[in-house]
Amino acid sequence: MSCTYIRCSAEKQMGREGRGTLIQSELPACGDALLSRYGGSMQMVYLDPPFNTGKRFDMKMRVGAKGYRTGSPTLALPAYEDRWRDRAQYLGLMREALVVARGLLKKEGTIFLHADGRMAAHLRLLMDEVFGEHHFLNEIVWSYQSGGRARSYFPRKHDVILFYAKSRSYYFNLRAVPVSRCETRSNHMRRAVDSDGRSYRAITSGGKEYRYYDDEPAYPGDVWDDISHLQQKDPQRTGYDTQKPLKLLQRIVSCSTQQEDWVCDLFSGSGTTAVAAAQLGRRFVCVDQSPLAISVSSKRLSQTTAGKPLDFAYDVEAPCGPDDCRVEAEVFPAISSYTVRLIDFECEAAREEGIAGMDAVDQWSAGFVQGDVYRRCVSSVRSQATPELAATLEMPVCAGEPCVMIVDIWGNRRFYLPRRRY
Repeated sequence: MSCTYIRCSAEKQMGREGRGTLIQSELPACGDALLSRYGGSMQMVYLDPPFNTGKRFDMKMRVGAKGYRTGSPTLALPAYEDRWRDRAQYLGLMREALVVARGLLKKEGTIFLHADGRMAAHLRLLMDEVFGEHHFLNEIVWSYQSGGRARSYFPRKHDVILFYAKSRSYYFNLRAVPVSRCETRSNHMRRAVDSDGRSYRAITSGGKEYRYYDDEPAYPGDVWDDISHLQQKDPQRTGYDTQKPLKLLQRIVSCSTQQEDWVCDLFSGSGTTAVAAAQLGRRFVCVDQSPLAISVSSKRLSQTTAGKPLDFAYDVEAPCGPDDCRVEAEVFPAISSYTVRLIDFECEAAREEGIAGMDAVDQWSAGFVQGDVYRRCVSSVRSQATPELAATLEMPVCAGEPCVMIVDIWGNRRFYLPRRRY
């Protein structure tokens, strides 16, 4: 006998305050709801939108414990489509996204818009329109070495990040993002040691000597060539196409926000913005239309900050239905705790791919239903460190109906009331 399928409108950590929210929804449909809930509260917005490439982007998903142990087999699952009827349709979406972003920002807030050579000029004009030319701060060039080769033009080895403020009273802290001094940029300077024994480099200009001490921090300019693109075997890689390196988002979050500030990403993809915000003690709201994006983000968040569980809430905009799926789970009540056992899982998509039973499950958790909110208590997540899912989970007795949540390898989340065993 299968479990009873139910619908839940949100997922939260039981008994703990959420540090952020993941929202599965599509712009501009969710714009009004976001503005109603978060308008004027974000300190920083980061956007890494589609680049109008005309391509489909995938996530390479490991399947079952074997997939995590050996790196195979994998499925190439569609993450998002970057295909548009024409440029006008693409720029129309981006204009709506920028209007939402501006409404979300505090007066002191800033926005970073990531682009490449295809659309950077068009997006610069849109940013001028929505935020105002006089609020332009930087065109940051993120330069990297990886990528393809070219013979008919110079290889394209950089992205552009447009940096704007909402008002003249914006917050920015360059000292929060020190970098190592580059030897190649100071080899024209005279080296010396002062009377206190501190080494420095000096240059004379206009009759005045300028000293740069070796033990003082340096700070980045508007060309960032010290952050590499993610390599194929980088341990950060999730398999999600177009994933950005964590170091890039840590720099952006650090210079534009302070502890407890709110950070927003409206095209959050693999969740790098959320992870950077969580590690730096910021709160976050991250939106993406792909269930795979929400799934990989929640997995990363559960393992971030040195493996300690992280509080977050997840607003379910389009919960998956029960028609193609069967789940078997049992709950064993005791005096002060429940033992929840996940027995079997089957779904139509897994059968079509020849994936058996529990191999199609990427994450599962146990908790309680209170109204239409699922309160998560304990969870088990596949990873390189823990390729096998736990067969049972122990949780305390709390108010509400015991419930299990299943996240399959396609990112679909389903909620079930397990059978009770006494």
